Amino acid sequence: MQEFPMERPDTDIGLRKLVLYREEIVIEAGTPPARPVQQASVAAVLRNPWLGTPPSQELAEEQRRIGPVLAKLLTDRLGEALGGVSAIEAFGKAAVVGTAGEIEHAGALIHTPHFGNLVREFLAGESIICFADARAAAGQTLVVPLWHKTQAATRSHYQTVRARVPDAPRPDELVVIAAASTGPRPHARIGDRTTDPVVTAATAHAARLEAVPS
Repeated sequence: MQEFPMERPDTDIGLRKLVLYREEIVIEAGTPPARPVQQASVAAVLRNPWLGTPPSQELAEEQRRIGPVLAKLLTDRLGEALGGVSAIEAFGKAAVVGTAGEIEHAGALIHTPHFGNLVREFLAGESIICFADARAAAGQTLVVPLWHKTQAATRSHYQTVRARVPDAPRPDELVVIAAASTGPRPHARIGDRTTDPVVTAATAHAARLEAVPS
């Protein structure tokens, strides 16, 4: 785990820290993968700007103000960690709200074009970004799903990254995460949606009958 020192405290968005996780799978099932792949996640810990507001509170103003800043901070560091934007093949996003906040606050920054569209642009993607959000106490692990940044139907890149910040989110905080991978799962071999046969309830039933020994 790496914590980035702040060149300047970004008090405008209530940022407390940025945390990077990076890993490379060297052996899977006793065999090196055909392609060495690195995964990384970058988490921003910030004050919840909507804490104490009622459910009727409009969220758009803070989304517009905070989302672009977070998108740039997180994608810059993902690129640095994984060898540049061109090396990144899969991406995902996530958010965790502390226990004093609403579950809606968890997704309020990531489910907006002011964050999602910019993450996609900065990472040279085209696909919708898959996501996770939750409310949790500090230190809980969140599983962040990833898929291919330009070809979402590519099953080899369906994978997950586990992200955790030991002291966040505090009850009055949010953790916003961007994650990425430089390639597919180790030994991916379950086919692809673009080459799958047509499967319906009827064809699946027929295939089961054919598989039963006579």
